[in-house]
Amino acid sequence: MLTRMIKRAYLLAIIFPLISLFACGTIPDTARVIEVIDGDTIIIEGGYRVRYIGIDAPEIHPEVEAFGIEAWEANRALVEGKEVRLERDVSQTDKYGRLLRYVWVDNLLVEAELVRQGLARAKAYPPDTKYQDYLEQMETEAREGGRPRDVGKMRGSP
Repeated sequence: MLTRMIKRAYLLAIIFPLISLFACGTIPDTARVIEVIDGDTIIIEGGYRVRYIGIDAPEIHPEVEAFGIEAWEANRALVEGKEVRLERDVSQTDKYGRLLRYVWVDNLLVEAELVRQGLARAKAYPPDTKYQDYLEQMETEAREGGRPRDVGKMRGSP
């Protein structure tokens, strides 16, 4: 009996550190936003860089594009310092190693709000297109509501 208990204790001593090691590498479903990089990219707890799915916002790096500052400021107002829910579509990361996620604050899809405000455009990046129809609907409403921005000056890639 004592030998069995020693074996169990030894096994647990090996298993628990392994579990915690693997848990550290787990990508969270919710996290606090620690930095807003621009209108469509954030950094969350753990140092993960997250690229919003389904939109393209004007850049502020390496140079400021038209409405880049406004998109960055709107994104900051929506998510900076807040707990967000991260929803994956098909792809885990993009070619730059950023996590690809839909970002939610409570029941608000951040991508849709930026498009609704006219500070980003809906842009499909297949295969990640779960909310693309909704984002395109928000873009149409923004244009019809007089909120179009100069999206022609925005780059075509994320």
